[in-house]
Amino acid sequence: MIDPVSPPAGRAFVFGDNIDTDLLAPGHAMKLDPAALARHCLEAIDPAFATTVRPGDVLVGGANFGLGSSREQAAVSLKLLGISAVIARSFARIFYRNAINLGLPALILPDAGAIRAGDLLRIDAAQGQVFNLTRNAVYPTSPMPPHLMAMIASGGLIPHLRQRLARDSRS
Repeated sequence: MIDPVSPPAGRAFVFGDNIDTDLLAPGHAMKLDPAALARHCLEAIDPAFATTVRPGDVLVGGANFGLGSSREQAAVSLKLLGISAVIARSFARIFYRNAINLGLPALILPDAGAIRAGDLLRIDAAQGQVFNLTRNAVYPTSPMPPHLMAMIASGGLIPHLRQRLARDSRS
């Protein structure tokens, strides 16, 4: 039995296959500051997404999530909107690295299609488990290695490196 009160948990926002970076960070809004750009995230397929997503919510994608251009603003927009993690059947490599480098967990989940919009999810990236509290189900995923978990805990690659450099300079 899954404990439904174990934080953190967030609502699932479910999208299909081939969600590209142009949908996440539309070209017409690229000249805006990051917060304003984030308000246009996914507007072409869900105009209410940016106004209904709350901190801690989870974006669930299908295959090939984040394909297209290498714009890191796609992951920045999701993070600014409060998305706690992106899970998908597969990722475009550049989006995956951009997300991790920005401190946004990205997990490959073959069973992503079992999650429905609005399901309450809790993710344990270190253990490689996605708990669907709505359906009382647990989906296995590959655990994130400790060095990537440390990077995410630091807020991304740059903050992680700054912390390491500060520690090293004190030694």
